[in-house]
Amino acid sequence: MKDSGLPEAFDTVSVLGAGAWGTALAQVAAAAGREVLIWAREPEVVESINSTHENEVFLPGIKLDPAVRATADLPDAARSQLILAVPPAQHMRAVLRAVRPSLSANQPLVLCAKGIERGSLALMTDILSEEIPAVAPAALSGPGFAKDVARGLPTATTIASPDPHLAQRIVATIGLPTFRPYVADDLIGAEIGGAIKNVIAIACGVAEGRKLGDGARAALITRGFAELTRLGLAMGAKAETLSGLCGLGDLVLTCTSLTSRNTSLGAALGEGRKLKDILAERRTVAEGMESAPAVVALAARRQVEMPICEAVEAIVSERMGIDEVIHTLLSRPFKVESE
Repeated sequence: MKDSGLPEAFDTVSVLGAGAWGTALAQVAAAAGREVLIWAREPEVVESINSTHENEVFLPGIKLDPAVRATADLPDAARSQLILAVPPAQHMRAVLRAVRPSLSANQPLVLCAKGIERGSLALMTDILSEEIPAVAPAALSGPGFAKDVARGLPTATTIASPDPHLAQRIVATIGLPTFRPYVADDLIGAEIGGAIKNVIAIACGVAEGRKLGDGARAALITRGFAELTRLGLAMGAKAETLSGLCGLGDLVLTCTSLTSRNTSLGAALGEGRKLKDILAERRTVAEGMESAPAVVALAARRQVEMPICEAVEAIVSERMGIDEVIHTLLSRPFKVESE
């Protein structure tokens, strides 16, 4: 099946991971006319999607297209022509390793998680190349909240791949008037932007919870973008990618709304709540909390200064209290802005 003006679309799509974002992407693919299968670990999620057309656990209140089916059988999900991998970043390696025996040679796979693996400091594309080197890589990143995307509200995103034909086929497969993918060839830039914005969002949430004012949030976003850019360029990303949808665009969205799991986590911490109590109430993952130690370690390896990310890491690791972290940041020497 051909879409006018675009390469041939993939007819069948599987989504590995039935969290809010994976479910939203399954909804997008179904709206684009694809046959969609979503893989979930949780039997109750599979049952909910197949019986009520709703992911009552991770995306309640959103009726899904009847074309979206769910399965707990990973080999079954691997049979689709296009795979969207959407587990939490810290579980990406395990999911790719598990699905590897069921994939065909050169089967395209789109990485849709935003984070850096703790310990190895690997980007998601690094993990893919280590676990399934024959698979054609691509990454989906950019500003968008799962509920908005699932409801069909306008969203723009980035499909990054070194293979422009593959990127265009992915666009043809999931692109909609309300879900507009832009093509890029910079995998590193797309991944760095998505990972670091989550860490900066926690800082913005802390400022919100501490009622530090809009000026503080604007400063954190701006200086956070400087940190994101410094590390991205040090790792070989393109400046235009970092200033685009999957860098600056994603940073602005995430840092300015409590809809963000990372911003809301930071806000709860800023209000004085204990991290263990906040996490006990959630089934969803705040990727910035998981990635912060890896971001800080990666910055140290590259000799890149990232004081806001270091501050977030100190808070989520509970090495320092919030007031102490704020004092440390505000006591830093005055500098030239471009440094």
